[in-house]
Formats: sequence, structure tokens, C-alpha cells
Amino acid sequence: MSEPNRRDFLFLATGAAGAVAVGGVAWPLISQMSPDASTIAAGAPVEVDLAPIAEGRAITLKWRGKPIFVRHRTAAEIEASKKDDASGLPDPQADAARVRAFEGKALEQWVVVYGNCTHLGCVPIGFSGDFNGWYCPCHGSHYDNAGRIRKGPAPRNLDIPEFTFLSASKIRIG
Repeated sequence: MSEPNRRDFLFLATGAAGAVAVGGVAWPLISQMSPDASTIAAGAPVEVDLAPIAEGRAITLKWRGKPIFVRHRTAAEIEASKKDDASGLPDPQADAARVRAFEGKALEQWVVVYGNCTHLGCVPIGFSGDFNGWYCPCHGSHYDNAGRIRKGPAPRNLDIPEFTFLSASKIRIG
């Protein structure tokens, strides 16, 4: 094997510069294909991977300028919510009516709701209140883990956005 010389260095340097130039041209072309922030804010569908959300946890994301709560309920939370179906709820709705199915199987562990109190639009705090669901500290509305109003001035349950399951661990909102 021969010693590297100046020609070898120039060949490698030219190749590296060419790769950087190609990347510099390709990057803007590829990134311009993504919708811009105003399009997303106007309501472009958003896909959410549910796999990283641990059982008993929730995430908050924004869609159409509003917060969306995605909660992964535990088996105990699901059972408690089903048990409360028959109680005198201010806005009666069964737990089963607040979840969606994928391939014919209800995925009860996932609750997806708008994160605005139905009283005056405040953003409730998760995992709090008398029912360990959401609690609106502004005016005292208490929601259960399915987003149903249980106590307080809110006139109805937390609204459910338009969403579908793409797989057992991925949803599309919008």
C-alpha cells in the first residue's frame, strides 16, 4: 500500500464537499414538502404514536389551536368509569360511548378529548379533582377519567375530537 499523497487528499476533500453540497440542495427540497405551521394550525390531520404513553399517563398536544388530552387509562380506571355509568351524571354518557374501536375491538384504555372546560373554555389539570380525571381550578368543574362532567358548573362532558385509530398504537386526529 502506498503512502497517501496530495492527490488522494484532494479527491477525498472534493467528494466531501460534493456530499455537503448535495445535502444542502436536497434538504430544502425535502423540507418544503411538509405542511407549514399555518396549515397544521388550520386543521391538517395529526398522527400520534401512542406507544410511548405509559399506562396511567397522559399527553397534551395542540390541534387547531386547542389542547387535546390523550390519556392511557389503567384497568382500575376503566372499571371505575364503567361502574359510574349508572350514576346520576349531569351529562349522561356511557364510558363505551367515549372510546373508539380498531378492527372491531374497543380500545377502552385510550381516551382522547379536547382540553377545554365546557364551562368557559379554561384548560383543566389532569389527574386531579374529586374523580382523578381533570379538574378546572378556575370555576371548580370536576371530570372523571373518561372526560365526563361529574361536579361543577360545566354543562357537558369534555368534547371528543374527530379521530380514528390507524393501528392499535397510532391515531389520526382530524
